[in-house]
Amino acid sequence: MIPDQNLSDHGLLIVTGSRLRAEQADRPLAYRLKAAIESYLRRQDIEPEVVVLNDLWYLAADALHEIPVISIGGPGVNALTAYLYKKLPKVMVVDSQLLIQMDLNLSDLRATVWGVNHKTTAQALELFQSRGYLERFLSAAATRSY
Repeated sequence: MIPDQNLSDHGLLIVTGSRLRAEQADRPLAYRLKAAIESYLRRQDIEPEVVVLNDLWYLAADALHEIPVISIGGPGVNALTAYLYKKLPKVMVVDSQLLIQMDLNLSDLRATVWGVNHKTTAQALELFQSRGYLERFLSAAATRSY
């Protein structure tokens, strides 16, 4: 059973930082990612429930920690990314400027996507999608059970 009754079995969270810079720069990226995820899942005949929320709200709500999550923005602006930085493997690092982290075995359905600034965070998100990491993550998330 899903821990938050307002989310379906196919719930997925996108977390951004709660600092002003994150709200201005990363939240729009999160909503673009949300649209891409919803489109992908609908093509799989899955009715998605994707929620964008901030790091502080996510970290304070233990029940949400069982739901697959993608954290956008670096550790300086996103507390969830800072928390996950040493817990998730790095699957792509480009010139120490952008980073994608996730468990490629997909037993841990948490991922971080970030760069050292807005431009590189946007580039990291593009690579996350174009290199197939997002699709792999979504396939695993769609078949999970609680």
